[in-house]
Amino acid sequence: MSTAATKIRYYNWRGTNQAGRKVSGTTLGFQEQEVRQQLLEQKIIIKKIKKTSPSILAKMRDQMKGEDITAVTRQLATMIESGVPVVQALQLMASSYNKAEMRATLLQITTQVESGASLSSAMRSSSPLFDKFYCDLVATGEQTGHLGQVFARIAVYREKNEAMRKKVIKAMIYPSMVMLTAVLVTVMMLVFVIPQFAQIFSSFGAELPFFTQIVMHASDFLIAYGTYMAIGIASIVFLYRYFYKKSDDFRYKSNKFVLKLPIFGDVLLKATIARFARTLATTFMAGIPLLSGIQSAGRTCGNLYIERAIEEVYESTAGGMPLYLALRQSGVFPELMLQMVMIGEESGALDDMLNKMAQIYEADVDNTVDNLGQILEPFIIIILGGLIGGLLVAMYMPIFTLMSVIG
Repeated sequence: MSTAATKIRYYNWRGTNQAGRKVSGTTLGFQEQEVRQQLLEQKIIIKKIKKTSPSILAKMRDQMKGEDITAVTRQLATMIESGVPVVQALQLMASSYNKAEMRATLLQITTQVESGASLSSAMRSSSPLFDKFYCDLVATGEQTGHLGQVFARIAVYREKNEAMRKKVIKAMIYPSMVMLTAVLVTVMMLVFVIPQFAQIFSSFGAELPFFTQIVMHASDFLIAYGTYMAIGIASIVFLYRYFYKKSDDFRYKSNKFVLKLPIFGDVLLKATIARFARTLATTFMAGIPLLSGIQSAGRTCGNLYIERAIEEVYESTAGGMPLYLALRQSGVFPELMLQMVMIGEESGALDDMLNKMAQIYEADVDNTVDNLGQILEPFIIIILGGLIGGLLVAMYMPIFTLMSVIG
């Protein structure tokens, strides 16, 4: 059986129910036969069925996300550890899940497991959201007979990662919104307010202050070429996204540059290190060999610069070098992490040290994000004051000059 994830599809159908009434609807499924089976179980006789393209709204409503996988993982851990058989647990979740794509995916997994497939291979072929790292851990749980414990570890791992991701997004939103507001206010003043002042100043018949002239020229330039500037900015964004997606070298340099940004680079680096440590600890506790765990941790770190550094760590460790020395040699990881990994290796408690390290960096990120407002407040005042205040001063300087002449 192929392990490639199959694509879920929408099917429109018409038929009659048990009472003989005409019914119709849309059902999600991986294959038409699967949808027919679902409707047959509901006592619906199908007259017509065909594939269809969903609306954007329907796709947004039904689409399965990473958070859904985490919720299902937590529920599976709870039920399996309580003694509920895997197939029954999957059936219970499929019958109670509101999101259509998740429900169809769970039914697909259930069908494959009932047909004799392993749970890990069924998950692997059902959705790309069940990634290699996830399915490898599930396979390990099946082999060791500790599937419930493995699902519990995966759930904790995913919950921590999602919380960290939200923290990083929160760190980016505040300054981004402030900068966007500053740019919008500046543009509106240059396009709508400054021209009104320019008409007033033209009646003075006197030479305007140099600073005022600069602002008025900037206003004229923006009005004349603003459309072209907007197209240029949009083109730069498009080209950046294109090369980021197509060129590994460009993405590598971009990821490296981001980590060197003040404040935000530090937050991203610590969040990435926390994720690496937690991933490696999770694989290690599940019984996956260290080298395989390093590979999995590298793939999930989300930063190509660090991912390549971890590839070097893997090669050095595979050659017999202790992990802490391989990490030091990469030049990416901080001294605290190196010391804790060294202690973990020497004491035989590497998984505990990795978990503690993840907790330390997660707490550090939490603290930085929570205090971000106080950290950025002076810079925000300077930026807003410089932009908005500068424009206001430039516009009122001629008025003050005229008043002093009249006085």
